[in-house]
Amino acid sequence: MQTQQIKFQNDQWDIRNTSTNFDAAKVQLAIVFGSGDLAGNQTYFNIIQAKFPNADIVSCSTAGEIIGDEVFDDTLIITAIQFEKATIRCIKTSVNEQADSFETGTHLFNSLNTEDLSGLFIISDGTKINGSEIVNGLNLNNHKHIPITGGLAGDAARFSKTVVGLNEAAKEGNIVAVGFYGKDIKIGHSSLGGWDEFGKERIITKSDKNVLYEIDGAVALDLYKEYLGPYADELPGSALLFPLSIRLENSDRNLVRTILSVNDAEKSMTFAGNLPEGSKVRFMKANFEKLISASATAAENSFDKANHSPDLAVLISCVGRKLILQERTEDELIAAKKIFGDHTCITGFYSYGEISPFNPLSNCELHNQTMTITTFSEQ
Repeated sequence: MQTQQIKFQNDQWDIRNTSTNFDAAKVQLAIVFGSGDLAGNQTYFNIIQAKFPNADIVSCSTAGEIIGDEVFDDTLIITAIQFEKATIRCIKTSVNEQADSFETGTHLFNSLNTEDLSGLFIISDGTKINGSEIVNGLNLNNHKHIPITGGLAGDAARFSKTVVGLNEAAKEGNIVAVGFYGKDIKIGHSSLGGWDEFGKERIITKSDKNVLYEIDGAVALDLYKEYLGPYADELPGSALLFPLSIRLENSDRNLVRTILSVNDAEKSMTFAGNLPEGSKVRFMKANFEKLISASATAAENSFDKANHSPDLAVLISCVGRKLILQERTEDELIAAKKIFGDHTCITGFYSYGEISPFNPLSNCELHNQTMTITTFSEQ
């Protein structure tokens, strides 16, 4: 696998690193992470397309762009990938083309599923889709437990408009899937949070998909505000500091869920993923050192250390982690890069949700507030 990375900022195109045998004409896939204004700009798309004329170009807006162990805002980070043996296929759909988010997920998986499919990478609109439902759809027919990873596009801390594109300037409402094919590509993955849980475990007694009404028979919003104390006046923004840990029925693994909005009239909270009735929840709070340590552990778990470091690592971390870590945000990237070393090309973005299985041969899940890493290597 050969790669080249380019950073576009302040009208300057800066080539950051290039593999020895890289050939722009042989690039099959170019991944573009950037601000919404830049990712959705037709002029900049045309420039990227001219640089890599034979590539599928996948782009999305972010809450921060990652290259190596650095994070930027208001840039475009382009990672061009030249596979030596593997092949890819990309498809795009939109929120209006299927009946619901679940059907969108099944459509994407079924459209790309073949005998030699080795993995799927998903980039979805981050505000118009139900992430949990699209993941459920992706899992429906994935009987071979092919790894499915990716994330939801971001919009800084505005939560207003996200854009995704395939071979065009990025637009609202799009979902793109990239299929990787062949026995020679190895895809690894890991997802960890690093948050502290506190308070007793409680049960969700009333919810509707990703809208939460009651915990232990009490109004969930009132209970949540009680735990937040003075931070309650800063909702929904302060909710990024206090996500929920959720354990589904018949599961021993916990997911993290972040509040997107609150409705004081209905006494409800809308989350970035589903919270089924009967699930058990606990409140969480940030622990800086554990957040950073989780990034290193996710990197360690994302590839087989018996072989060399991966050729490419895509880091998708939650906007909530960036807002909490602030000037220490790059610490979690540095922690991951120390594990991978200089051989691995690192890109990624800060997202509104992360997609990854917990373990190999398990279904993918929607995560919030995690560092999720996907690694790619060619044998």
